[in-house]
Amino acid sequence: MTRKINIFDTTLRDGEQSPGASMNTEEKLVMARQLLRLGVDVIEAGFPISSPGDFESVRRIAELAGSNATVCALTRAVDKDIDAAADALRYAKRSRIHTGLGVSPSHLHDKLHITEEECLERTAHCVAYAKKFVDDVQFYAEDAGRSDYDFLVRVIQCAIDNGGKLTILPIGENLERESLREVIRYAYENGMELENHTYTHPAFYRMTTEEMAWEIYMNNRAVSETLGVDYQMHFMR
Repeated sequence: MTRKINIFDTTLRDGEQSPGASMNTEEKLVMARQLLRLGVDVIEAGFPISSPGDFESVRRIAELAGSNATVCALTRAVDKDIDAAADALRYAKRSRIHTGLGVSPSHLHDKLHITEEECLERTAHCVAYAKKFVDDVQFYAEDAGRSDYDFLVRVIQCAIDNGGKLTILPIGENLERESLREVIRYAYENGMELENHTYTHPAFYRMTTEEMAWEIYMNNRAVSETLGVDYQMHFMR
């Protein structure tokens, strides 16, 4: 039996940060047209607050995609970031704001200079604020793999309680760590989206179709073994 795998493509945001891979607006549009031809379901088009060029890229890709794909804009948990994302997505027929912040001790103390309670307050605010502009708000917990388990669970629940969608994307080979296995079980038991981020986090452009299929299969199997059920993923980033 076949099943639909939804693709969340981050080439135009995450991928273009790779050395030598930076794209201007016209180059991003060329790539976006190819992604639409491939039938990608969600295109993360850029980080609008980062530059006028990235703002324009997101705006034009949102117009280009029409109803053929959801166009996603990345933000930090900062009002001005979310304002810029909402403005760039204003003509999108299907839009998503992807917002969040770091949750590990090093991110909280050394990068953001905030306490755990302040992190929870910012989580609640950024999700609720983004929901004023779009219905589809996805929350990310940066550096979650090195966070305190109990605190991570509080952050996840806070995002969901305020209307955010949080997708857990495990890398299968990392599930040897019991702390991550606990997070996966918590997500499953509490009805969260639990989907596919490959087994080894490979460079896909170097892989054959058969190798990609193996990555998806192995990751699905690792999650199923963690949960103790035959779990079927339907989404891939």
